[in-house]
Amino acid sequence: MENVRGKIIDIFKELKPELDIEKSTDLIEGGLLDSFDVIEFVSEVGDVFDIDFPVEEIIPENFYSLDTIEKIIKKVMEE
Repeated sequence: MENVRGKIIDIFKELKPELDIEKSTDLIEGGLLDSFDVIEFVSEVGDVFDIDFPVEEIIPENFYSLDTIEKIIKKVMEE
């Protein structure tokens, strides 16, 4: 599988350069990402990975940390 983690980091560097995604956890409840950020990120993920990110997967649990984001993107890529 391609370097999913590296691409996620690159996307966040572009969208939220002040956020250290590699060290951050609890992105949603911690207030580091809001709903607009998530939608913007999901849109960029769709473009970068050429996938349609299912609406039902856009839940806070999937955006807790870099690990959870990487896991859901890999799952969507396999479907």
